[in-house]
Amino acid sequence: MFENLTDNLQRVFKNLRGQGKLTDEHLDAALAQIREALLDGDVNLAVVDEIITHIKEKAVGAQVLLQLSPDQQVLKIVRDELSILLGSEAKPQFASRPPSVWLMVGLQGSGKTTSTGKLAKWLGGHGHRPLVVSADVYRPAAREQLAQVAKAISIPCWPGAGTDKPLEIVRGALKEARLSAADVVLVDTAGRLHIDDELMNELSALKKELQPAEILFVADAMIGQDAVRSATEFHKRLGVTGVVLTKMDGDARGGAALSIRKVTGAPVKYIGVGEKYDALEAFHPDRIVSRILGMGDVLSLIEKAEKHIDERQAREMHRKLRENDFTLEDFRDQLRQVRKMGSIEQLMGMLPKVGPFAKLPKDVQVNEKQLSSVEAIINSMTAAERADDNLIDGRRRKRIARGSGTSVQEVNQVLKQYWDMKRMLKQYGKTAGRMRGIGKLAGLS
Repeated sequence: MFENLTDNLQRVFKNLRGQGKLTDEHLDAALAQIREALLDGDVNLAVVDEIITHIKEKAVGAQVLLQLSPDQQVLKIVRDELSILLGSEAKPQFASRPPSVWLMVGLQGSGKTTSTGKLAKWLGGHGHRPLVVSADVYRPAAREQLAQVAKAISIPCWPGAGTDKPLEIVRGALKEARLSAADVVLVDTAGRLHIDDELMNELSALKKELQPAEILFVADAMIGQDAVRSATEFHKRLGVTGVVLTKMDGDARGGAALSIRKVTGAPVKYIGVGEKYDALEAFHPDRIVSRILGMGDVLSLIEKAEKHIDERQAREMHRKLRENDFTLEDFRDQLRQVRKMGSIEQLMGMLPKVGPFAKLPKDVQVNEKQLSSVEAIINSMTAAERADDNLIDGRRRKRIARGSGTSVQEVNQVLKQYWDMKRMLKQYGKTAGRMRGIGKLAGLS
């Protein structure tokens, strides 16, 4: 997400670096490059032209801080403009009296059903008691698909058996929600391959009857500006309260996320960042701007760590680092902890592209199957071997390879990776020890 846009903007700032002051010539060249970068990132043309106009006005006006270098000046202005473009964070809306109804709308194939399940899981993880229901009576097995999604995430689903009328199905779901104390009913509505009056009339009738707290338009980010155009039409007809962008982890250039609020007036509220049911995130505009500009998204990385990493294990790992007691079992456990947080590519994307992280490879390709092989190799070792790698001789390596379905060469590679990490952590421990010693001498501890 946004990788190309980030790289192109970083190139603009790099070209400005080292200049004594921001001249008209430098500014014109930078603006042309920024415009090209935004268009290449699939940002709406009218939005791009407006951004460029505002950047130029601010860059030649009194708002530029004299103590900033040219690259810092332009970076600050671009950051401010992108922040204005995306607006402030849009919080989820709930009815004054539960259950709240959230209508999931959009074209067929946009990912409504899967997003309904993801959103239900997200709500469940944030203290709510969701119930899902499919009002799609046209697509074969649509209701069965949602039922299977609900089962996979352990969320109740109202089947709506005995009727093919969307309003009657949802009325039954609301009655069930009140009986079971569910506080949010997510309605997966029917979609079409294109926008038509029949679809909109049905959705309008659902809106009028249900008075939903949220009408969320689900759009596939991969289709770029077509998603913006569809969202605009749905917003005109229904008054969309927010947008869910799916497949933001794919090859989407991100322009839809940057354009959609400005063009439609509806904020992006959630983004899908993977296939798993927990791969849905609230959309934080300030963090997205930070990532686009290469500053990373450390807050989201910290939240992932807090959610998935066990605090007791973290304290125990800290002790092992201090005492240089890092074993193959610890190596395997750390691998498991990191994999819980999401794909390695996503985690790398949250790191800043400046400072100590500036030289990290940009196109990290991590084979998840290879990570599974690493774990299988360590699992094939005995407890004694995991505790003391010195026991693993040539004969044992052959046995481990057979037990894990890998080769001796792969076993050797895992051991080398472990030794490299152990050496690095040992060096870290020495550095931390020296820093503690300096702190004591300085009276800081």
